[in-house]
Amino acid sequence: MHFASVPKWEPPHHDIGMTLRPKLGLVLVPGLLCDQLMWRPQLTALAAVADCWVADHTRSETMAGVAADVLRDAPFEKFALAGLSMGGYVALEMVRQAAPRVLKLALLDTTARADTPEQTRKRRDFISLAERGRFLGITGVLLPLLIHPSQLKNRELASTIKRMAKNTGRDAFIREERAIISRTDSLPLLSRIACPTLIMCGRQDALIPLALHEEMAARISGSSLEIVEECGHLSTLERPAETSAALARWLEPRDPPSGQNQGG
Repeated sequence: MHFASVPKWEPPHHDIGMTLRPKLGLVLVPGLLCDQLMWRPQLTALAAVADCWVADHTRSETMAGVAADVLRDAPFEKFALAGLSMGGYVALEMVRQAAPRVLKLALLDTTARADTPEQTRKRRDFISLAERGRFLGITGVLLPLLIHPSQLKNRELASTIKRMAKNTGRDAFIREERAIISRTDSLPLLSRIACPTLIMCGRQDALIPLALHEEMAARISGSSLEIVEECGHLSTLERPAETSAALARWLEPRDPPSGQNQGG
């Protein structure tokens, strides 16, 4: 694995005489209570190098079902795949179900581990709150855990996070939480991942700490670990330029390792 801090994003420069490559299909999977707004900076920044499509991950109550939904709906036969938080759980399940379709994998602010009993209990408590009509208060409880302390006064960021939660709605939130609870431990899967893989996280991610990202990077051969400084859990929105820069480098064409096949 390779470790790096993320440099500032600079747009790519192209020579006029360069041979243009077809753009790679890129499937982007949002996190819990998030939608395409979570990827909005990357949809703009990566448009020149990738054909981006944001998945709907809200329809099934099991992680296997969510992954199957995305695989069925994806407009590309083979694609690069990036997921943040819950989106990372979905991405790993997609690799489990259809590894040959995934050409590149990016796991942002996520973990391969299944929930602990304590995490499951907290999720069931949130489901209970939502069912009792207190769904709109959940985002306020989660906000300090989602972003770096320096971002708590960023009204635009807070507004985007709350808007995504409202767009998601109570019923979809409950389905998402049930799907997360149902997910399989993906640690045994990691050693079988052979596609170019980026592991990325905010250094101050309070929900899924750096150590869990280091664990994934150590188990995925040839993966790269990139750390976004002064950043919490929502790296795509907190540090969009740095996150886009890392994803752009990951998307650059490269020859696959010889003699390796992906396994699911």
